[in-house]
Amino acid sequence: MIQDIAPKVFHNEYQSVRPAAGDTVFVFREKKVLIAGYENEDIVFPKAGDLDAELQFLFRIDGQPYFLCPPEESERLSEEDTGSGSAFIPLMEARRSTDLPAMFACMTAYHLFTWYDRNRLCGRCGQPLQHSENERMLRCPNCGNCVFPTIAPAVIVGVTDGERLLMTKYADRAYKGWALIAGFCEIGETVEDTVRREVLEEAGIRVKNMRYVASQPWGSDSNLLIGMFCEADGATEIHMDREELSRAVWVQRADVPEMKDNHSLTGYMIEMFRTGKENEAS
Repeated sequence: MIQDIAPKVFHNEYQSVRPAAGDTVFVFREKKVLIAGYENEDIVFPKAGDLDAELQFLFRIDGQPYFLCPPEESERLSEEDTGSGSAFIPLMEARRSTDLPAMFACMTAYHLFTWYDRNRLCGRCGQPLQHSENERMLRCPNCGNCVFPTIAPAVIVGVTDGERLLMTKYADRAYKGWALIAGFCEIGETVEDTVRREVLEEAGIRVKNMRYVASQPWGSDSNLLIGMFCEADGATEIHMDREELSRAVWVQRADVPEMKDNHSLTGYMIEMFRTGKENEAS
């Protein structure tokens, strides 16, 4: 999956450091990321020395630091400021990079970009927030309100019925490929409660025998995804929520398509079922 960058190690400890000219920088606008170009058909992200902007430290992978062009800096950059050959591409297109650590860094950087962008002003008194020099936190100098990065937990659910897997396609989303039942954890819910509710709401099916698979940080939507397999409990007739889904069908194991992109938890779980490994979930 996208976070599986071993033997490299992700270090998210905040540091108040300045960038060197060769350090990688992520620049976002809406849901697009700036690239400096391509090298051997792989994406190259801009370096700190390429941009005339105040940059924010993000994290390190091994010893390599990564930096962010904050929202207010990104908005003021012109085409001349970003360098010849540079271009903004859709964030999901950056997933095509074969450099997995860089791709993971890009997705995680977007999570922080979104947080900074949505928290320019204090939600309590409306004054501009300031960056802490000691930790990844925004603080209001007027009322003392402290704001930390937001992470939204959500479930990815592989519902099985013997040799069948419940597969779905989203309604009104850019992604048109196969997916699984998914949804956000609500206030007061356990992960198990969320699984039961989401499957019942989206497919009209009750479930039992839940097994944890894995979790995944998914920076493009500020999520922490939690993968669970479970079994249909009782009737298996699908009653699809047409506002959420365009398709919801039972697919025989032999007909489950191979998921060549295993960067996502959804793809990883579909492959687990296709290859008969779903019972390896704890």
